[in-house]
Amino acid sequence: MDKNWMVLLQQQNQLSKVIETNQTTERFGLTLTEQDAKLILEERRHSLSEQKRIEFGESIITKIIYEFCDSDYIDQNNYIETIIRLQEMFYLYKNEMQDEITDDEVLHFMKEQFENICFGDLDYLESTCLANFAQAVRAGYDGYKRSDGYGEYSKFDDIKRWDYELYIETLKELCWR
Repeated sequence: MDKNWMVLLQQQNQLSKVIETNQTTERFGLTLTEQDAKLILEERRHSLSEQKRIEFGESIITKIIYEFCDSDYIDQNNYIETIIRLQEMFYLYKNEMQDEITDDEVLHFMKEQFENICFGDLDYLESTCLANFAQAVRAGYDGYKRSDGYGEYSKFDDIKRWDYELYIETLKELCWR
Protein backbone atom coordinates (compact mmCIF):
# COMPACT_ATOMS: atom_id res chain seq x y z
CA MET A 1 0.00 0.00 0.00
CA ASP A 2 2.85 2.44 0.83
CA LYS A 3 4.37 1.86 -2.60
CA ASN A 4 1.11 2.80 -4.34
CA TRP A 5 0.83 5.94 -2.24
CA MET A 6 4.33 7.02 -3.20
CA VAL A 7 3.71 6.36 -6.90
CA LEU A 8 0.48 8.40 -6.77
CA LEU A 9 2.27 11.25 -5.01
CA GLN A 10 5.04 11.23 -7.62
CA GLN A 11 2.50 11.22 -10.46
CA GLN A 12 0.60 14.13 -8.90
CA ASN A 13 3.85 16.06 -8.50
CA GLN A 14 4.74 15.49 -12.17
CA LEU A 15 1.24 16.53 -13.23
CA SER A 16 1.52 19.74 -11.21
CA LYS A 17 4.89 20.59 -12.76
CA VAL A 18 3.54 20.08 -16.29
CA ILE A 19 0.49 22.26 -15.55
CA GLU A 20 2.78 24.94 -14.02
CA THR A 21 4.43 25.38 -17.44
CA ASN A 22 1.25 27.21 -18.50
CA GLN A 23 2.50 30.24 -16.55
CA THR A 24 5.27 30.58 -19.14
CA THR A 25 3.68 29.12 -22.25
CA GLU A 26 0.41 31.03 -22.25
CA ARG A 27 2.20 34.16 -23.47
CA PHE A 28 2.95 32.12 -26.62
CA GLY A 29 -0.70 31.05 -26.91
CA LEU A 30 -0.04 27.55 -25.54
CA THR A 31 -1.81 25.98 -22.57
CA LEU A 32 -2.38 22.49 -21.28
CA THR A 33 -5.43 21.25 -19.45
CA GLU A 34 -5.09 18.66 -16.72
CA GLN A 35 -6.35 16.05 -19.21
CA ASP A 36 -3.68 17.13 -21.74
CA ALA A 37 -0.98 16.87 -19.09
CA LYS A 38 -2.18 13.40 -18.09
CA LEU A 39 -2.04 12.30 -21.74
CA ILE A 40 1.52 13.62 -22.10
CA LEU A 41 2.59 11.86 -18.90
CA GLU A 42 0.97 8.61 -20.03
CA GLU A 43 2.82 8.85 -23.35
CA ARG A 44 6.00 9.54 -21.37
CA ARG A 45 5.50 6.32 -19.45
CA HIS A 46 4.95 4.47 -22.72
CA SER A 47 8.04 6.03 -24.36
CA LEU A 48 10.25 5.24 -21.38
CA SER A 49 9.04 1.64 -21.43
CA GLU A 50 9.50 1.33 -25.19
CA GLN A 51 13.05 2.72 -25.02
CA LYS A 52 13.82 0.73 -21.86
CA ARG A 53 14.74 3.87 -19.96
CA ILE A 54 14.03 5.14 -16.48
CA GLU A 55 13.98 8.70 -15.29
CA PHE A 56 14.96 9.87 -11.85
CA GLY A 57 13.96 13.26 -10.54
CA GLU A 58 12.21 15.77 -12.73
CA SER A 59 10.78 14.61 -16.03
CA ILE A 60 12.24 15.85 -19.31
CA ILE A 61 8.74 16.98 -20.34
CA THR A 62 8.98 20.36 -18.63
CA LYS A 63 12.38 21.02 -20.19
CA ILE A 64 10.96 20.16 -23.63
CA ILE A 65 8.00 22.46 -23.06
CA TYR A 66 10.19 25.37 -21.96
CA GLU A 67 12.69 24.81 -24.80
CA PHE A 68 10.06 24.66 -27.56
CA CYS A 69 7.23 26.92 -26.32
CA ASP A 70 8.42 29.93 -28.33
CA SER A 71 8.67 27.98 -31.60
CA ASP A 72 7.26 29.53 -34.75
CA TYR A 73 5.96 26.08 -35.70
CA ILE A 74 3.97 25.16 -32.59
CA ASP A 75 0.50 26.47 -31.94
CA GLN A 76 -2.36 25.34 -29.71
CA ASN A 77 -3.66 23.02 -32.46
CA ASN A 78 -0.47 20.91 -32.63
CA TYR A 79 0.98 21.60 -29.16
CA ILE A 80 0.13 18.34 -27.38
CA GLU A 81 1.01 16.09 -30.31
CA THR A 82 4.28 17.94 -30.86
CA ILE A 83 5.36 17.67 -27.22
CA ILE A 84 4.54 13.95 -27.22
CA ARG A 85 6.50 13.38 -30.41
CA LEU A 86 9.47 15.44 -29.20
CA GLN A 87 9.70 13.44 -25.98
CA GLU A 88 9.59 10.19 -27.98
CA MET A 89 12.46 11.44 -30.15
CA PHE A 90 14.36 12.64 -27.11
CA TYR A 91 14.33 9.24 -25.42
CA LEU A 92 15.09 7.39 -28.66
CA TYR A 93 18.08 9.56 -29.49
CA LYS A 94 19.42 9.63 -25.94
CA ASN A 95 19.71 5.86 -26.44
CA GLU A 96 21.09 6.24 -29.97
CA MET A 97 23.77 8.62 -28.68
CA GLN A 98 24.53 6.14 -25.89
CA ASP A 99 23.88 8.83 -23.25
CA GLU A 100 27.15 10.53 -24.23
CA ILE A 101 25.34 13.86 -24.56
CA THR A 102 23.53 15.81 -21.84
CA ASP A 103 19.80 16.41 -21.86
CA ASP A 104 20.32 20.13 -22.47
CA GLU A 105 22.69 19.51 -25.38
CA VAL A 106 20.14 17.21 -27.04
CA LEU A 107 17.32 19.70 -26.48
CA HIS A 108 19.33 22.65 -27.80
CA PHE A 109 20.29 20.66 -30.87
CA MET A 110 16.69 19.52 -31.43
CA LYS A 111 15.25 23.02 -31.06
CA GLU A 112 17.80 24.65 -33.34
CA GLN A 113 17.21 22.10 -36.10
CA PHE A 114 13.43 22.16 -35.62
CA GLU A 115 13.40 25.93 -36.18
CA ASN A 116 16.17 26.50 -38.73
CA ILE A 117 16.57 23.32 -40.77
CA CYS A 118 13.31 21.37 -40.43
CA PHE A 119 10.97 24.36 -40.30
CA GLY A 120 8.73 22.43 -37.91
CA ASP A 121 8.88 19.10 -39.74
CA LEU A 122 9.16 16.48 -37.00
CA ASP A 123 9.78 13.65 -39.46
CA TYR A 124 12.79 15.44 -40.92
CA LEU A 125 14.09 16.25 -37.44
CA GLU A 126 13.91 12.61 -36.43
CA SER A 127 14.94 10.79 -39.58
CA THR A 128 17.62 13.14 -40.84
CA CYS A 129 18.95 15.70 -38.37
CA LEU A 130 18.92 13.57 -35.23
CA ALA A 131 19.94 10.43 -37.10
CA ASN A 132 22.98 12.13 -38.65
CA PHE A 133 23.99 13.73 -35.37
CA ALA A 134 23.58 10.50 -33.40
CA GLN A 135 25.76 8.67 -35.92
CA ALA A 136 28.49 11.29 -35.46
CA VAL A 137 28.25 11.12 -31.66
CA ARG A 138 28.49 7.31 -31.72
CA ALA A 139 31.54 7.64 -33.98
CA GLY A 140 33.27 9.76 -31.34
CA TYR A 141 32.36 13.35 -32.27
CA ASP A 142 32.27 15.54 -29.15
CA GLY A 143 32.32 19.11 -30.50
CA TYR A 144 28.84 19.61 -29.09
CA LYS A 145 30.40 19.82 -25.60
CA ARG A 146 31.98 23.17 -26.45
CA SER A 147 28.82 24.55 -28.06
CA ASP A 148 26.20 23.11 -25.66
CA GLY A 149 24.55 21.56 -28.73
CA TYR A 150 24.20 24.79 -30.72
CA GLY A 151 25.49 25.24 -34.26
CA GLU A 152 26.39 21.59 -34.73
CA TYR A 153 24.25 20.35 -37.59
CA SER A 154 26.04 22.19 -40.38
CA LYS A 155 29.04 19.94 -39.71
CA PHE A 156 26.96 16.89 -40.68
CA ASP A 157 24.41 18.31 -43.10
CA ASP A 158 24.91 16.80 -46.54
CA ILE A 159 22.14 18.81 -48.23
CA LYS A 160 22.94 22.08 -50.00
CA ARG A 161 20.73 24.79 -48.48
CA TRP A 162 19.33 27.76 -50.34
CA ASP A 163 21.12 31.01 -49.75
CA TYR A 164 20.73 34.43 -51.32
CA GLU A 165 23.42 34.01 -53.98
CA LEU A 166 22.05 30.65 -55.03
CA TYR A 167 18.56 32.12 -55.21
CA ILE A 168 19.68 35.01 -57.44
CA GLU A 169 21.68 32.65 -59.66
CA THR A 170 18.69 30.34 -60.11
CA LEU A 171 16.37 33.28 -60.73
CA LYS A 172 18.69 34.61 -63.45
CA GLU A 173 18.84 31.18 -65.08
CA LEU A 174 15.05 30.93 -65.11
CA CYS A 175 14.60 34.44 -66.51
CA TRP A 176 17.13 33.96 -69.35
CA ARG A 177 15.51 30.83 -70.73
